[in-house]
Amino acid sequence: MSKKQVLLLIAIILFFDQATKTYIKTHFVLGQELKVFEWFKIFFIENEGMAWGAKLSDISSYITESNAKLFLSIFRLFAVFGIGYWLFQSIKKQASKLLIISITLVFSGALGNIIDSVFYGLFFESSLGQIASFYPSNSYSGLFYGSVVDMLYFPMFKGALPKWIPFFGGQYFSFFDPVFNVADIAISTGIGFLLFFNKKVFLKNTTN
Repeated sequence: MSKKQVLLLIAIILFFDQATKTYIKTHFVLGQELKVFEWFKIFFIENEGMAWGAKLSDISSYITESNAKLFLSIFRLFAVFGIGYWLFQSIKKQASKLLIISITLVFSGALGNIIDSVFYGLFFESSLGQIASFYPSNSYSGLFYGSVVDMLYFPMFKGALPKWIPFFGGQYFSFFDPVFNVADIAISTGIGFLLFFNKKVFLKNTTN
């Protein structure tokens, strides 16, 4: 897979990721929901922490939310540089096409969420109780303190489980609760390829 093809794939993912986030940010109030189907909704939330909404500040009372947010944004930057280096080396060494695609997906998704985390605090105003404007005079936070915009929500099932199910029968159950974005899909898909197609992904190039 050539560098041009990789750059094109990165550009496509970043375009759709940032286009959807910008649209939601400038057309929805935080917490606003739009039902597309019974099992699919557009639900605008902002993730200030890690995956699944976890926060470093939840781990220890000595870690403030401000410090945790700064650390997470800087960590994400280093992670993206590391993934980018891995991608560059894989292309240079003519690694398997599936490996390059997988790393490209993870890199693109990570970069998409980094843009939110690093710059959105400066580019937008708060969405709490209002529709945010782009590049306002009163942005909602500073550099490195932005929140990741999520909006894709698939509440496929909510209700009590059948009583005949052992141990969990009759208990309330919901699937699928996480709200995510295009960048998250790219990351999850790339990691999925790495895990489920391990042998093909890391197949050595016999011509080297």
